[in-house]
Amino acid sequence: QVEFVESGGRTVQPGGSLRLFCAASKYTLDTYDMGWFRQAPGKEREGVSCISKSDGSQYYSDSVKGRFTISRDNAKNTVYLQMNNVKPEDTAMYYCATDSQCTLSEWDYWGQGTQVTVSS
Repeated sequence: QVEFVESGGRTVQPGGSLRLFCAASKYTLDTYDMGWFRQAPGKEREGVSCISKSDGSQYYSDSVKGRFTISRDNAKNTVYLQMNNVKPEDTAMYYCATDSQCTLSEWDYWGQGTQVTVSS
């Protein structure tokens, strides 16, 4: 069982920025394709982004493309999600997860999540 700890979520004003962090304590993240998905109350999970383990290719949903950036630091065993120009519709619980082959739709393991609220 892979275990992740997400952090960095907070309340931010529209147009603002924040950075989410995903750390793993027992496994090395560079052996996985790693992604982020989000879920707002009453809505289905939405794949947000993914970074491949092989060459670092990045994938984004249309809703965040150009605003969010995923990255990883293998030395720190951490995956990041930089969120810029956030919008109220970005409000959700954000989870980091393994996403084999970066489907942005299927995840095997994820953490407890971190809450992002975009509000003025």
